[in-house]
Amino acid sequence: MFHVKHSNVGKTVCIANQKGGVGKTTTSINLAASLAALEHRVLLIDIDPQGNSTTGLNIEKADVTAGSYDLLTNNASLQEVIVKTEFDNLFIVPATMDLAGAEVELVSANNREQVMQNAFHQYEGEVYDFVLIDCPPALNLLTLNALTASDRVMITLQTEFYAMEGLSQLIDTIRRIRQSLNKELSIDGIVLTMVDRRNNLAQQVEDEVREYFGEQVYEQIIPRNVRLSEAPSFGIPVLYHDMKSAGAQAYLQLAQEFLQREGESING
Repeated sequence: MFHVKHSNVGKTVCIANQKGGVGKTTTSINLAASLAALEHRVLLIDIDPQGNSTTGLNIEKADVTAGSYDLLTNNASLQEVIVKTEFDNLFIVPATMDLAGAEVELVSANNREQVMQNAFHQYEGEVYDFVLIDCPPALNLLTLNALTASDRVMITLQTEFYAMEGLSQLIDTIRRIRQSLNKELSIDGIVLTMVDRRNNLAQQVEDEVREYFGEQVYEQIIPRNVRLSEAPSFGIPVLYHDMKSAGAQAYLQLAQEFLQREGESING
């Protein structure tokens, strides 16, 4: 069960891996959409300067007046930067063009790793069932803010030769944050992404990860899937692009396993 530290916002999970191209944003968008489809109120916070979670939910970055940059630089409250998406139960704090500069501005800020945590504490809006944070592919101040503000970390891992590279660094960072900035932080689980079980190497990597991390690894894997790759170009989660596709079904199953792990009933 979740120990909810930021109950005035909701149960918070950041989706992280400092390695790029491991399905982090794809998981952020599609897990958020699947939880929302299962009738949970979900807030997705996009703090990746690439802003792909934002465009993946059909929001033009150029049209956004305030977003995660403004939140992280103390120019706006959390209430002021939440945008309702066109998908039921799904809200987003979008990334804007300015976000790449937030890292530089945070360097000189007081309590620079705790800006997001403080914004969560000051939040007085409607509570969400889940808050998901899409982190940049780096262990920088943006990611440290997400880890400090979160209850849990979900790690996405591609089943490739270098899959484990950098994972120990991320786990070490989580350990250090737990010691100093966020004692309640824990690992929600590891999600294996872009899995092709016809590939011997992928199967070997999956076996090794499961052997090493045991029950921390989600049973549900995310397969390589054409519909999953296409969906972002339409600005929609795969669930709305092709609900019957292997990608959509995988994320719905992942959402249900996520809820079961957190002691939630599927129907809320």
